[in-house]
Amino acid sequence: NLYGYFLCAKHAARVMKPQAKGVIIQINSKSGKKGSFKNSAYAASKFGGIGLTQSIALDLAEHGVRVNAVCPGNLLDSPLWVNSLYKQYAKKWGITEAEVRQRYIDQVPMKRGCTYDDVCNVVVFLASDQASYMTGQAINVTGGQEMR
Repeated sequence: NLYGYFLCAKHAARVMKPQAKGVIIQINSKSGKKGSFKNSAYAASKFGGIGLTQSIALDLAEHGVRVNAVCPGNLLDSPLWVNSLYKQYAKKWGITEAEVRQRYIDQVPMKRGCTYDDVCNVVVFLASDQASYMTGQAINVTGGQEMR
């Protein structure tokens, strides 16, 4: 999570700096803002990604390059959840897959999972000139589950 982002940003910056324009957007996670139970390595890499976003933003601001991160909540309709995680948690907790899904929805103030459209809308905004004064930010897309 961290090293791959570093390499991509490094090589993108090499192209963007001479043009004095560009936008780098990291897809991070809500786990980059708050620890993740029994998932410490993942959370650590995502926390590091936000620190890297802020540091690269400082380094590239004078070159006209903006750098931000998007921190999605659980994409409950994604293949990861549908093909794997629901089954794993249902077995572990002795409940149905539907009950697992509901447990995760109940943690979100807006009472639904994050969608790809939710994330894409923020990415499109950050990439646009409408976000021209935003850099070094880690934007939550969590339905209120994470607010820092």
